[in-house]
This record gives sequence, C-alpha cells and structure tokens, in this order.
Amino acid sequence: MDWAVAVASGLASGVEFVEAFTIVLAVAVARSWRTSLQGAALAIVALVAIVAVFGVALVRFIPLDVLRTLVGVFLLLFGLKWLRKAILRQGGMLRMHDEASIFAHEVESLKKGATDWEGLVTSFNGVLLEGLEVVFIVISLATSTRLFGPAIGGAAAALAIVLIAGVALRSPLQKVPENTMKFAVGVMLTTFGTLWAGEGLGVHWWHADASALWLLAGYILVTWAAVAAVRAARSAAQPAQAHASATGGSN
Repeated sequence: MDWAVAVASGLASGVEFVEAFTIVLAVAVARSWRTSLQGAALAIVALVAIVAVFGVALVRFIPLDVLRTLVGVFLLLFGLKWLRKAILRQGGMLRMHDEASIFAHEVESLKKGATDWEGLVTSFNGVLLEGLEVVFIVISLATSTRLFGPAIGGAAAALAIVLIAGVALRSPLQKVPENTMKFAVGVMLTTFGTLWAGEGLGVHWWHADASALWLLAGYILVTWAAVAAVRAARSAAQPAQAHASATGGSN
C-alpha cells in the first residue's frame, strides 16, 4: 500500500507541478525571474499556512470514517473528471493537452501588461491554484491511509523531478507526456476514491486494501473500452458529416 500511495501522490502532484512551472517560466520570460520567483514564493508561504491550519484540523477533528467517505467521494469525482477528459482526448474528440501552446499564450498575455505587478500576480495565482490541488490530494491520501511519509514523499519526489527537468531543459516541459500522466492519475484517483468511499460507507472489500489492484485493473479495462467506443463513434460520424456537407454543397 505504501508504494501505491507514493505513486498516486507523485503522479497527481507531478501534473500540477508541470502546469505551475509552465506559468512561472512564462512570467520569467515575459517579465523577469525575480518577478516570477517572488510570486511563486508568496504562493508557497500561503500554501504552508493553509497546510498548518487545515491539515491539522483534518487529522484531529474529523472521524476517520467520515474523512474517508468525504475524501473518497472527492477523489472519485476528481478522478472521473480527469478520466473523462483523457478518454475524449485519446478518442480524438478533444485536442491533446499542449504545454507549448499554453506557454506561448501566457507569454503573449503577459507582454500586453504594463507592470511587473501583473507578472507577480500571475505567478502567484498559478502556483497557488495548482499548489492547492497538490495540498488537498496529499492531505487526502495521507489522512485517509495514515501513510503520511509515502504521500508527502511522492509529492516531494515529483517536485524535485519537475524542478530538475525544468532547470536542465529550460523549456515549458512540452516533452513531458502529461496527457498520459493525467490518464494514469485519473485511473488511480478513481480507484482510491472508490475504495475509500466504500470503506467509509461500511463496505468490506475483498482482501481489504488489496482490492485496489482489481479495482485498478477494472477501471483500466473500462476506460480503454470507453476510448474504443469514442473512437468508433467518431469514425462512424465522419462519413455522415462528409455526406451531409457534400449534399449541402450540391444544393
């Protein structure tokens, strides 16, 4: 269970760290590293305060069963949201997530501004919003399993990898397979969400925590079946659309 929690925390956090780093790098290019890092540092201070206040409250004052139910439902909904987008992207219904395009858009938007304050606020908001998702995921995983070390360690490892890669590559990390990461994270969060929500509601899973393995396998099969169905529906719709266009053009 330790490794599964660490992997889930690392993957989920890694996705958010990549997006946060993209925004920070965009501010650095359009304005300055000083402005960008100041905004990021302020966001980190805010995140530390949030963890110090709400993290302790979650552990001390919420019963474990209630917490598992709430966290399970949150992770289930969060994971399903990611899975839905991943399925539509893999099925060809949505464009694949492009970090390079997002980076270029951020730079152009920032260049239109007149002061460094805009860059600082952009960096602060980006890091804060993405960081809040990381904080909630890590706290959720840690408090539900009581495995604080693996949950925090997974997120810390993901942060280190993203920072090292970002400094080494000096790019918006467009080579990181984020769509694949989101697909994997969606499956894992959905799995944990199902497991913990069930435990909180009194479900006795077969082989307890080991049930995560067959839940994971089941969600992977269902997800790939959904991708195949979306691709088939898209392929079937294309001839009909082409025929409709041709008919409309001939009238």
